[in-house]
Amino acid sequence: MMLDSPKIQSAVRKTVAAILGFMLALVLLTALLITGFYFLVNAATLALTPIIGEPSAMAVAGFGCLLVLALFFHLLVRTPSKSGSSKTSSAGSGSLIESLRKLIQQNPLEAALAAFALGVAEQNDPRLKSLLLQGGMTLMKENARPPDTPPPEPKDDSAE
Repeated sequence: MMLDSPKIQSAVRKTVAAILGFMLALVLLTALLITGFYFLVNAATLALTPIIGEPSAMAVAGFGCLLVLALFFHLLVRTPSKSGSSKTSSAGSGSLIESLRKLIQQNPLEAALAAFALGVAEQNDPRLKSLLLQGGMTLMKENARPPDTPPPEPKDDSAE
């Protein structure tokens, strides 16, 4: 069996160690972030206690935490502004390739994820691979052709 190979076992061990190391680092960084935020709130409460009293200092620190939380969720759920895309949509003269490039530039992580998913899907289905290659070649040929020339007629294989 191939799993008995020392090279494969070594690669599997290194992969598992790398994943565990990443998870441990993520947990430690999260713990440091939470502890740092706790110490920051505690320091603010201690600094404000002599000025406005302990209950008021706790209320001000709690209100500050709520403001930070509200700002975070507001930035998380807000919709992007339409000022940049309204100019391009009103023009309407951009090619499909240009709009695709702009979409990829605006959403690079989503584009990379979609490309990865498409790559995984096309490995399992040869028909999908040929369809994607054919569509990509057609788009590239259309982009290379001057806009005033008509598209070439499709070849009919049965007529030959």
